[in-house]
Parts: sequence; C-alpha cells; structure tokens
Amino acid sequence: MEPWVRFSAQSQAKERLFRAAQYACALAAEALRRNGASGGALRGLRQLEAHLALGRKLLRLGSSAEALEAAKRSIHLSDVVLRFCVTLSHLNRAMFYACDNVLWAGRTGLLPHLDQEKWSQRSFRYYLFALIVNLSRDAYEIRILMEREMSGKRAKGSENGCRVQADNGLQQLGLRLQIQLRILIHVLRNNPPLLLDVVKNACDLFIPLDKLGLYKTNPGFVGLCGLTSSILSILTILHPWLKLKP
Repeated sequence: MEPWVRFSAQSQAKERLFRAAQYACALAAEALRRNGASGGALRGLRQLEAHLALGRKLLRLGSSAEALEAAKRSIHLSDVVLRFCVTLSHLNRAMFYACDNVLWAGRTGLLPHLDQEKWSQRSFRYYLFALIVNLSRDAYEIRILMEREMSGKRAKGSENGCRVQADNGLQQLGLRLQIQLRILIHVLRNNPPLLLDVVKNACDLFIPLDKLGLYKTNPGFVGLCGLTSSILSILTILHPWLKLKP
C-alpha cells in the first residue's frame, strides 16, 4: 500500500493542474456558447475537457489507498469532533476514489458492460458526503476560534470597558449579530488556511449538487467553482502552510 501512497502524493500536483484546466475548458465553452461561437470550437473544448477528465482519473488510481492511510492516522486525534469529521471525510474520499477507478476502467474499455451512469452517480454521492463533512469540520473550527476570541474580549472588556446597552430585544439581537459577524471576519482573516478551506469546500459543493440533480446550475457556474477550488488547492500544494491541519 505504501508505494501507492507515494505515487498518489507525487501525482497530486499534476492532478490539480489537470483539474484546473478541465474546469477552465468548461467555463470557456459556456462563455463561447453564450457568445454564439461555432460548433467546431465548442466541440474541441468539450473534447479537451473530456480528455482532461479521463487523465485525472488515471492520475487518481490508487488514491483510495492514500485516503485509507490518512483515515488510519486521523483516528488518533485527541479532539473527538475532529477525529469523527476528519476520519469520516477520508473514508468517503476513499470510496469516491474507488468508484472513480471503476468508472475509469469502464471509460477506457476495460469494463465494457459497466453501467457508467450508475457508478458516476455513486462516486458523486461519496464526494458530496465528504464535502459536507469537511464543511461541518470547518464550522466546528470556526466556532471554537470564535468562542476563544469572545472569551478573550470578555476578559479584557469590550470597547475599553464600555458596554453598549440596547433599548429592546430587537436591538440586542442586532447588536449581538453585529458582534458575531465582526468576530467571524476577524477569525477568518487571522486564519488563512481555514478561510481557504471554507471557500474551497463551498465551491466544490456545487459540483456534486449539480451532477446529482439536487441543485442544478449551469456548466459555466460549475466550471467557475471548479476552477476556483483547483487554484486554491494548487496554492496549498505550493505553500503547505496554507493547508488546514490535521
């Protein structure tokens, strides 16, 4: 299993580049279609997008082993919520990659009688579950940091020891929401890895939602979301300190 893990780690940067190019093609094709481009140009872009998608599947062969190894490491985390979220995310990613590998075999002709639509839907369901768990983990991290920030402010005294008194319940609610929003912005601004992870997962979420028919958008929007999350992923590879840990 370890050789596959090393291979997958070496292929990750290439896969991210292929992914960015694939969704850039989808975005460009939708933009050209809206501007009345010729059918030949659209067909060329869509064929390139399909080839890039197939190339990504090849680069992801064996990634399920890497995800399982990551799940084995995450079960030793001390925080119970983080342990649950991170481990469950890795397990769902492992299942997504396994389905993706089967789908690759079907599209290359190794499994000619494979029901590709069924396996595609199955893989996107696991992908969606992983993203939901990732966003839940992000929300938990944000809540912990916000509570820490609020307790620090209470200890020091907000606004130099002066408390703003609201006249009624509605004003109190508005004031509380305003304070919460300020703290949220402060927390995300001071934690770039967490901010990048939230944006990346939020962008990626629209891809399986669209593919599963749960929230239909359009190819241009999906392409934009995929391109954005791919660029953010490449940034975390180039600058490892931007990657949320564990």
